[in-house]
Amino acid sequence: MSRWKGLPESLDQRVRQLVVQLRRLKDHSGLSLVSLAARTSYSKSSWERYLNGKKLPPRDAVAALARVCDADPTRLLALHEVAAQAWGAAAAPEAGRAADPADPADPPDPGGGADAAVAGEGAPRPAGGPRVRTGSLVVLAALGVVVVAAVALLIVRPWQQDAAGRGTAGTAAGRTAGAVPAFTHRVGETFDCRLTRGPGGLSAGRSRTTTAILGSGATGWDVVEAQCLLHHHGYDPGPVDGIVGENTQRAVKRLQAGAGLPTDGIVGPDTWQVLRR
Repeated sequence: MSRWKGLPESLDQRVRQLVVQLRRLKDHSGLSLVSLAARTSYSKSSWERYLNGKKLPPRDAVAALARVCDADPTRLLALHEVAAQAWGAAAAPEAGRAADPADPADPPDPGGGADAAVAGEGAPRPAGGPRVRTGSLVVLAALGVVVVAAVALLIVRPWQQDAAGRGTAGTAAGRTAGAVPAFTHRVGETFDCRLTRGPGGLSAGRSRTTTAILGSGATGWDVVEAQCLLHHHGYDPGPVDGIVGENTQRAVKRLQAGAGLPTDGIVGPDTWQVLRR
């Protein structure tokens, strides 16, 4: 088994979970980095960066690793989707940088070539044209990412609290014009659980998701839904507060162990299927 370097302390937990799973898969396969590079379109130096948390692997690289290791890529790609969101949030000032454009074309071992430079950096400006400061472009790009992220949050959170602190479906009839439903939480606040069974299985009325990936530190109505369902199945996640903490992760692991699933403490599609039964 490979002796891996410790991952950077600053690495987001969601990215860390993806890298750990990729490392385990690579070690289990017995492939060296040179062999891995020879069997994929990504170089040895690229895999070194991906597996040491220095660079987020492209989605195709994750799928390629699963393929050469004879593993189901579904779970890895779900983890990659969450990791990509975390990586993008952490690298907002880097918005606009190409996502490792040289990697797919790299030879198996290019000798650790440098990453591609920022597109347009160092290019001569047209004669007589206005000077555009790189710092200003970076700031504008970062602001654009923040605005897009804020709009996305307003669209994908279809739940709001009522006066009693319960999450209720944000139907058109129940909203005031222009109101934006959102998950909010105050310190010490908890939510009640009222389960019903419908065509989609068990529901606490907080979220209808069956695909959300909930790892350590995740918050929102999806978390409240999962905590209520864990309670129903006899696995105590602690206070139903909409935050994935240690108690919730332990409860998820116990549920996963009882259902014969990998006990990683992360709620994903397979775990949702068990929770909704």
